[in-house]
Amino acid sequence: MTDIHSDVLEDDDFDTILSPDIDFSGTLHFEKPFLIRGKVSGEISARGLLVVDGEAVVNADIDASRVVIRGYVKGDVIAAEKVEVTVTGKLEGNVTAPEIFMESGCVFNGRCTMTRKTAAL
Repeated sequence: MTDIHSDVLEDDDFDTILSPDIDFSGTLHFEKPFLIRGKVSGEISARGLLVVDGEAVVNADIDASRVVIRGYVKGDVIAAEKVEVTVTGKLEGNVTAPEIFMESGCVFNGRCTMTRKTAAL
């Protein structure tokens, strides 16, 4: 996969989609691409791609391989590969990743720490 911001992601690219009418509270663990369109609070731990869609609201700390924020996230975000906050994205929390991409117009309130990429396990 090339840079996430230049890819057009379709619903078929995701193994799981949390629909807009879902309000989930707890801990999410997954390894395959996951799309959130609803509300999540708690904790998210993943080895795959996580996309927080435009209308989604996430109040959780996130630890994933790659994270794309198009909606609202309140919590710290740690990524093994990359974090992207798009023009519609809002992130209130600290972000730690080897690559961090923030489109002009996004909202970010927190600290940003860039780390080195780790070797694949």
